[in-house]
Amino acid sequence: MTDERLIVALDLPDALRALSLVERIGDACSFYKIGLGMLTGGGLALANELKQEHGKRIFLDMKLFDIGATIEAAVRGLAGFDLDFLTVHGDPHVVEAARRGAEGSNMKILAVTILTSLDRADLDAAMIRPGAIGDLVCERAGRAFAAGADGVIASPQEAALIRALPLARDRLIVTPGVRPADSAKGDQKRTATPADAIAAGADHIVVGRPVWQAPDPRAAARQILDEMRSAPD
Repeated sequence: MTDERLIVALDLPDALRALSLVERIGDACSFYKIGLGMLTGGGLALANELKQEHGKRIFLDMKLFDIGATIEAAVRGLAGFDLDFLTVHGDPHVVEAARRGAEGSNMKILAVTILTSLDRADLDAAMIRPGAIGDLVCERAGRAFAAGADGVIASPQEAALIRALPLARDRLIVTPGVRPADSAKGDQKRTATPADAIAAGADHIVVGRPVWQAPDPRAAARQILDEMRSAPD
């Protein structure tokens, strides 16, 4: 059985190239992330095809943010696509509205804490209040859980801190910013290896470029799986 803890990000320009990548990866991965970059390139149609015709699990990474009524309506519409995960911003009013919109479906609402491409200097530039990133991420995670989030998106560096929260019991921690030991960081600033992310308490890791930029994406996915499984219990 495929290890569903690995989610491959289909960060490609259009659905045709993404579908070709999925076919090249084959049974090495059964869980895929579709983000904003593919929304105008057939992303929702691809999500439906992968889910209904190929039996894949789908993480739709929209990072929704708006007033409550708009979020609720958007999430209710997206729930009709039989998705597995959907991201929204971690503000409590957004999470509460998304939870209402997802009622009656099996779609999990994941709250974004602080993007893994940001560091403290970026937060200062955005006028986010002072404090260590780990502390801010944990506070946002706790508030998102209290508002009804099924899980959170956070960097691997904060996974252990979040897992230690009382409200994190039975909630999901999904970590982007995961890079194999021999891979470049790219635009990610708070990263960890697959093994480190799992050891820290992540339920799922998200990996994009190290897979789809590899000459052999299937082999790259299998290497990540091997690294991930080397994490201590």
